[in-house]
Amino acid sequence: MDIIKSIEHEQMKNKIPALKVGDTVKVHQRIKEGNRERIQVFEGIIIKKQGGGVNATFTVRRVAYGVGVEKTFLIHSPMVEKVELVRVGKARRAKLYYLRDRLGKSAKTKEDIGARIENKEITIKEDIVEAPVAEEVATEEVAAVETPAVEEAVVETVETPVEEVAAPAEEPAVEAVEEAPVAEEVKEEVAETVEEAPAAEEVKEEKAEETTDAE
Repeated sequence: MDIIKSIEHEQMKNKIPALKVGDTVKVHQRIKEGNRERIQVFEGIIIKKQGGGVNATFTVRRVAYGVGVEKTFLIHSPMVEKVELVRVGKARRAKLYYLRDRLGKSAKTKEDIGARIENKEITIKEDIVEAPVAEEVATEEVAAVETPAVEEAVVETVETPVEEVAAPAEEPAVEAVEEAPVAEEVKEEVAETVEEAPAAEEVKEEKAEETTDAE
């Protein structure tokens, strides 16, 4: 698709009213006045349709206080709120320019009495509904994948306190084993002090002998 056509396709409405030349319609148009916005209704007879795609237009003619007024509307314009069918008219031409020279009742088309007044719409673009469904399925799959991970995390958190409780029970045994060599070292030190005591007595005896010899 051409770039310009793709851009125009995005600007088109999804649904447009089914318009026919010769019908009397009410066009609800948005009017902006400063910061305010209101809807203005213009009622008249469709005298022509022209253009196609985004540029499609239709012209509505009415006579107000003896003065003919014609307005051309863009079908895909966002300023056109809606088009309401009031009266179905008979027309055998595509352009009803001859109504400009008529006055009074002759300035209107003949009414098709047996026709039903229905506001029909033509679908141009289909609404995309599948995208949200796909997103919901994706979220469900992600949730299904994430749930086992959460359960594993819970199991790990439950197992860790058991290991911490077992560790302090073993520590006193290690301390008791380490305390036994300390007691043996104390006994050896006491034995050494006991051995050093006789040595000191021998030194005293030698000194006493030396003093006797000196005398």
